[in-house]
Amino acid sequence: MNKQADETFSKALRLENEAQFEKAKAIYEDLFNHVTDEAVLEKVRFRMADIDDLIAEKAIYQRIDENAKQVLTEIGINLVENQTLMDLLLEADAVDFENETALFIPLKRDYIDHCLEQVPREMPGDPGMNTFGIGATSPFLKRTGEEELRPANREEYENIIRTVGEKQDDVGIFSLPVACDKSISLYEIAQLMEKSFQGLKMITTSAMSDDEVTFLKGKDDWIDGTSLITSLAPMNNMVDSFLRSARTGNNLLFVDQSMAGVSAPGSPEAFLTQNHAQVIFMMIVAQTVNPGILCIHCGIPSVIGSDGNLSYSSPHQTFINAALARINTWITGYPSAQTGGSTSLRDMTPQALTDSEFSRNALRKYGVHILRHAMGALGSLNFFSLEKSLEDC
Repeated sequence: MNKQADETFSKALRLENEAQFEKAKAIYEDLFNHVTDEAVLEKVRFRMADIDDLIAEKAIYQRIDENAKQVLTEIGINLVENQTLMDLLLEADAVDFENETALFIPLKRDYIDHCLEQVPREMPGDPGMNTFGIGATSPFLKRTGEEELRPANREEYENIIRTVGEKQDDVGIFSLPVACDKSISLYEIAQLMEKSFQGLKMITTSAMSDDEVTFLKGKDDWIDGTSLITSLAPMNNMVDSFLRSARTGNNLLFVDQSMAGVSAPGSPEAFLTQNHAQVIFMMIVAQTVNPGILCIHCGIPSVIGSDGNLSYSSPHQTFINAALARINTWITGYPSAQTGGSTSLRDMTPQALTDSEFSRNALRKYGVHILRHAMGALGSLNFFSLEKSLEDC
């Protein structure tokens, strides 16, 4: 009997790990009512203390996912100044002309559902849950003992790539960690990364030529990072490169870095809803251009502190990103990426290191898929330090 009860309890735990909390609760209640073994009952009591909170938390994420789709159907996206996207969605019969109350251009709900059903939930080359990495693309390089802040040159990039390649046991993802100067191109950097790092790699292709963009096509270990929209409107300078990447067929990472109280609402649920809505709009456009293309949800909701600065390692930033991670791991099933772990200061003070460690440990505890900026980012993501990334490793 004890063995059977333990096996039943393990089944309930597996259901919890799959975010099927109501099914797990039913098993716990059945065990509680019929099992007499005190050791099993103690484990059941321990899980039942949390299960109602998990059910309630999941309901919030389900509501956010649903409301994000309603943002696209009832408020819409401001496409009036971008004829390219407007023509694309008109040709696909995606626009809901019967909606006369939407603020912007509303999409049909059945078209949204059709596109999102085509987004792959399995990711070739998936590094797995809680995979932390280096990057993505701070504007400046910071070197210990130097005040100068600048993009990295060829020699510095070769050193960064060589060093990260030597740390492959610690680094799960290698994303472009700092901007480059004119001595080396993004395409050359990608070739060097390909040679030295065997794991998952990310780079932005907006500055590459049409031929260079195809370097990533068909490669499970490469992701093309791009963005399209902010404040419910397209960024016109990103539209052409976004569509080019989608048509090429690269694995796509969709970045939305909305900021609470600046480009997005201040309340947590409204903030997450807009961020999620904007990423799924990118997914819809990508699936319209290239049905079945891999899309990675990289909503990175960002919070400015009382000092007016953005801190990637603050508890506010950490927990709002953990919440969005759960929307995808618990509800949508989309491959996803978050941000966190980097310090918020230019130097490596004890407080900065403590914040950085807290952020990584908290995100690991609550569960994320891919975590960018975890190692080596400083100054609210304005600086990258190779020395700091080694310490984080």
